[in-house]
Amino acid sequence: MTGKIQLNTEKMQAEVQTGIGWMIFNNPKRRNALSLEMWEAISAILDSFQQDNSVRVVVMKGAGDKAFVSGADISQFKENRNNAEQAEHYSNVSASARQKFTELDKPLIAMIQGYCLGGGLSVALNADIRIASSTAQLGVPAARLGIAYSYESLKQLVDLVGPSHTKEILFSARRLSATEALQIGLVNRVVPADELEDDVYKLAARIASNAPLSVTASKRTVCEILKNPSDRNLDALAEFVKICFDSKDYTEGRTAFMEKREPKFIGR
Repeated sequence: MTGKIQLNTEKMQAEVQTGIGWMIFNNPKRRNALSLEMWEAISAILDSFQQDNSVRVVVMKGAGDKAFVSGADISQFKENRNNAEQAEHYSNVSASARQKFTELDKPLIAMIQGYCLGGGLSVALNADIRIASSTAQLGVPAARLGIAYSYESLKQLVDLVGPSHTKEILFSARRLSATEALQIGLVNRVVPADELEDDVYKLAARIASNAPLSVTASKRTVCEILKNPSDRNLDALAEFVKICFDSKDYTEGRTAFMEKREPKFIGR
């Protein structure tokens, strides 16, 4: 599959180019704040990328240069989250999209420019790799809004930066600079704003050129390591190791190395 993916809203865009699936939060007038229809589209996009064998890595980014995602679209709260029933529906839709993030076998990169706040940071935490521009601002303003985050969202943050940094982020509700985010491990690296897209593209292209089965095995293994020991499926990981060694890509990788050329992997 190549080209743009048809969606039910213009506030999300998706396309596939040379092995890279691009998911774009396209609500720049509201600094890419997440609306209900955007959450629905996220599920559709991730389903499409997961099923498309031509997609080897996924990049998510915000339209424009002001924000990755500035949080939830509060202007929709009166219409879509005005009571417990509506709030439950909204929660179910967003939870479904978060589950799609969890099920995505392919590497996911968050390209973070500008604001990455609240629900936007929660989305970025689903990425395997977060690259931020030097002008990025990250934070969780829940304490300024009188709301609380779910166990799942906060566990992701604690797993990444530890309990002490998580508490400071939540208790203070302040915005962290990109440099601060880098220091505590919230992002992988920080690059100048005008180099962000090129830097992310080069990384995504490099990942896309590697053996898909090997990359997937690495992602699955790290995910299992992060689980409680009693929940780990080590037999499944061992089977995937066998699949990699029995694959045509393993033969291609060895052959290309001996012939001093770039390998051409097919994902089988």
